[in-house]
Amino acid sequence: MDGDATPPATRAAGHHERELTGAFTAQAEGFNRSSAANDAGLLEAMLAQAEPGGSQAWLEAACGPGVIARRLAPLVRSVHGIDLTPAMVELARRSASDAGVANATFAVGDATATGLADATFDGAVTRFSLHHIPVPGRVLDELGRVVRPGGTIVVADHLADEDAAASAWSQELERLRDPSHWASLTRARLHELAAAAGLRVAAETIIAIELDLDDWLRRGSEDPAVHRLAERVLADAPTGTARFRIRSERGVRRLGLDVWVGRLAR
Repeated sequence: MDGDATPPATRAAGHHERELTGAFTAQAEGFNRSSAANDAGLLEAMLAQAEPGGSQAWLEAACGPGVIARRLAPLVRSVHGIDLTPAMVELARRSASDAGVANATFAVGDATATGLADATFDGAVTRFSLHHIPVPGRVLDELGRVVRPGGTIVVADHLADEDAAASAWSQELERLRDPSHWASLTRARLHELAAAAGLRVAAETIIAIELDLDDWLRRGSEDPAVHRLAERVLADAPTGTARFRIRSERGVRRLGLDVWVGRLAR
């Protein structure tokens, strides 16, 4: 007995939160520059789903370095970004200042429990966050609470394969690369979580993005032992991985992902 009276579930959640903040402290600068964060097609798809207006106030939950907030800011009255990782928040503030964005603010905050008042925002957006969060429906519950009735919530995250073997393989690789990864979701599961949060999927699209596989692996870990294990997993790739695709082009390995972008009506 270690004398710790903290419930096991609370301890597990705290451990994962530390994994999350540690991973993203290390990845902050790299993610801000990455092709995943700055993919033009994905950014445009998200803005199209958001349909932002000049008098609106928006929230970016799990904002990371604030890439979405910087794109939204010229189109709306204000944007507030929150992220659990202080290094990401500082980077978001600095990047917004460098870009001359004056109507975006950032603070350390939990996307599952923001502490913000009910119906504070006209819209909310979150990208690449759900797969890091245990019980990800909590994020949709919280965004549904802080967005006013009639407002818009835009969610973007890369999809898991519907095939069980393909999904198990990709999730093993994801968690090996980045211990803060929890689980990617299927399109059907995203619909289920939206419905459980009292939200309606008003529109959706799937955007294919492609990354440099080796850059993606390095951003997760610099540990050679992790890289060796990742290569072993890659060598055992099952056939029929529709949502997590590996290919080589002129000696460069590419990772293809399908990103679901949904507009949820409050």
